[in-house]
Amino acid sequence: MSTGAMEEGNQAMKLYSHPMSSCSRRVRLALNLKGLEYDCINITSTTDPELLKVNPMGYVPALVDGTSVISDSYAILLYLEEKYPSHSLLPQDLTRRAINYQVASIVSSSIQPLQNMTLVNYIGEIVGPEEKLPWAQHHITKGFVALEKLLTNYASKYATGDEIYLADLYLAPQLDNAINRYKVNMTEFPLLIKLNETYNKLPSFQLIMAETRTSE
Repeated sequence: MSTGAMEEGNQAMKLYSHPMSSCSRRVRLALNLKGLEYDCINITSTTDPELLKVNPMGYVPALVDGTSVISDSYAILLYLEEKYPSHSLLPQDLTRRAINYQVASIVSSSIQPLQNMTLVNYIGEIVGPEEKLPWAQHHITKGFVALEKLLTNYASKYATGDEIYLADLYLAPQLDNAINRYKVNMTEFPLLIKLNETYNKLPSFQLIMAETRTSE
């Protein structure tokens, strides 16, 4: 798959991805936003030999850009921001930039790892299958409480203003997971609901979220 417009003289990047991976979706949203062409290689196993060549951990996403190989979504996003500054992922205002970093940190360290399917399935094995959904819902809700408060004074059309930034790339896949996979009760999160509705109206976001649902 190729997306966006390739910069003249550059070979298309390769992104090792999986439709259900929220980490991969962050990177795909950033690539689309920046108008960068890339080949999306969907991985079905963490032991895939092709993936292990670029990331011995066997995790997605992993990005190959010429001779550069980067894994971990946060590292990839910062790399893209520095090498391809068109349509910046970060606002100029330092306070709002810090809020973007905080949103990314809350999602990537306090929510996503605790609702990862590998961990959720393990909880089901050691405690009981009936505990899988409550476990995920509890940790997602805890993170959403923090995000709702954090963004109250900064959100506008998007999470931290009128442009799509890093925070939105982390929020969109996480909200989609919470609502469609884990059936989180969103009634106490009107700001997050509004943002999710906005993301669902964006064609590039719609495409990537739809791929996730159809792959489940």
